[in-house]
Amino acid sequence: MNAKKNTSHSARETAVLVICAVIQHGKSLTDALSLSENLEPREKAFCRELCYGTLRWHSRLDAILHLLLKKPFKAKDLDITVLALIGLYQIIYLSTPDHAAVSETVSQCKRGKKSWANGVLNGVLRNFLRNRESLEKTVDEQLNQRFSHPDWLVKEISKSWGQQTKKILAANNQYPPMSIRVNQKIVTRDHYLQQLSDNAIHATKTPFNTVGLTLEKPVNVDQLPDFWQGASSVQDGAAQLAAELLDIKGGQRILDVCAAPGGKAAHILEQAAGTVSLLALDIDEKRNQRVLENLQRLKLNAEVMTVDALEADEWFDEKPFQRILLDAPCSATGVIRRHPDIKILRQPSDIPALIELQSKLLKTIWPLLDKKGVLLYATCSILSAENSQQISTFLAEHPDAKEIKINAEWGHTCEHGQQILPGDNNMDGFYYACLTKI
Repeated sequence: MNAKKNTSHSARETAVLVICAVIQHGKSLTDALSLSENLEPREKAFCRELCYGTLRWHSRLDAILHLLLKKPFKAKDLDITVLALIGLYQIIYLSTPDHAAVSETVSQCKRGKKSWANGVLNGVLRNFLRNRESLEKTVDEQLNQRFSHPDWLVKEISKSWGQQTKKILAANNQYPPMSIRVNQKIVTRDHYLQQLSDNAIHATKTPFNTVGLTLEKPVNVDQLPDFWQGASSVQDGAAQLAAELLDIKGGQRILDVCAAPGGKAAHILEQAAGTVSLLALDIDEKRNQRVLENLQRLKLNAEVMTVDALEADEWFDEKPFQRILLDAPCSATGVIRRHPDIKILRQPSDIPALIELQSKLLKTIWPLLDKKGVLLYATCSILSAENSQQISTFLAEHPDAKEIKINAEWGHTCEHGQQILPGDNNMDGFYYACLTKI
């Protein structure tokens, strides 16, 4: 199967291409889904369901497939392996009738150039249907397979969260809600809630802030009232907490490090009382384009620079900042429910490298903070080594740094900072720690 965009591709055929791009070439699912752009809307939606679902349950499906095959398919036949996984996903997790899931998967194979696999796929899927209960029972004896996470990640989560591990793994496999942030410079949350209702979009107020709404069902942003006029933005409830924690005052100079795609920077500007100046930094020019587009749509002003934050000599103008948001690069283990490909792409060796980068960023950015200023350290990780332990090490090495305790109704209080676990109050996994310079 070639990876050329083609309107004649079916949802299943395209899903195979997308999943192979993730597994074989290490592409993010978000990027790989560009292959589905030319599909008809219904086919496109089905393709997304197959991709997200098959990757969400990849480890479990793969373990089942392993039991069904005398020997695994060769590496060059990854497309056949993926087709088998898609077939199993439909049988187990979707309401596709068994016979349809089998026949459609096999006929997809027939349309390709590997007709030798027709009989194998047919046999594998029918064998699963005959022995489903015992196969699933065997696979589910192992925790990592039952919850479809790599074993190393289960161990890391267990190290940080012990008895809450199963709850976290289960939450990672849930469909995430669509949450939005209302731009209070344009409209109140109550008024926008009414506008949504008038458009037959049901939503509830997100707890712990005054601007968030969680939709009952996801919709295309084009359906959100006045979205393109800046009335609202898509943002998870956990990420909406950052702006308030920074406690912005008029006249302050603010630095947002690793700012792309710009949601938190925009929220800071939306809620700032009085004039503030904000500098948003990101190392990725393409992602910075998203920051500029978001600011433009929301009619907000900030200086956006594509630089390496670690090279402060290159961009810092010697004027200290009263507020700094460091949204540090991390394992993203708190947002697996939104990005199931993390379970495949993230490797154990990534964690020490990320911890080192976070530490370097903290040490580089700290001198740029004004006395009595506030630095908010944030990650979308749930691993304590990237969060509470990172802050503990930093405080031990910086006598001029003091933690401001976060007194919140949300999250779990850690030795340092506050941790939201995936699914807590319908939010993503997120960590915050507040520091001030004494």
